[in-house]
Order: sequence, then structure tokens, then C-alpha cells
Amino acid sequence: MSWIWLIAAIACEIIATLGLRVSDGLRKRIWIAPVIGGYLIAFFFLALALDEGMAIGVAYGIWTATGIALVALLARAIWKDPLTMRMALGIATVSAGVVLVELGAH
Repeated sequence: MSWIWLIAAIACEIIATLGLRVSDGLRKRIWIAPVIGGYLIAFFFLALALDEGMAIGVAYGIWTATGIALVALLARAIWKDPLTMRMALGIATVSAGVVLVELGAH
């Protein structure tokens, strides 16, 4: 069940982060509540994943790395943000680090 909570936390964090872009730096006030709410819900789901026994280093590492990678890919797809080979290599490096942390936890 901890993985389900972690996936939910990642999804909420990604939605909230993309909402920051849509909100134009929170100048579009209609987006303030969804952005703040998305982050609060993400932390709540992360807490549930930890409560189910997932190690914090694993949970936080996967949460942040997945968030970084998916936000970069989605921003590229939605807004044509840059995604250079160097950035892709960085995403791959972070992902490999998270896999090593996960494997080291067992």
C-alpha cells in the first residue's frame, strides 16, 4: 500500500508544480488554492507512505526524482520547454541514483 500512497504523492506534486507554471507565478489567483492544495495533499500522501513502513530516504528520493523527471518531460510536451541532451543525462543520473538508494535499502 505504501507504493500506492507514494504514487499518489508524486501525482499531486506534479500537478501542483505544473499549476505553478499555469498560474504565471501565482499572479493568476484562481490557481493559488489548487497549487497549495496539491502540495499539501502530496505531503499527506507521502506521510501515509512513510506510515506504511517505506523508508524516508527511498520515498523522498523516488518522490523528488520522479517529480523532476516527469515535470521536465511534461513541460517539454505541453509548453515546449527545453530538454537538452545534458538535461536528459541529468535526469538519467538522478534516476540511477534513486535506483541505487532503493536497492541499498533492501
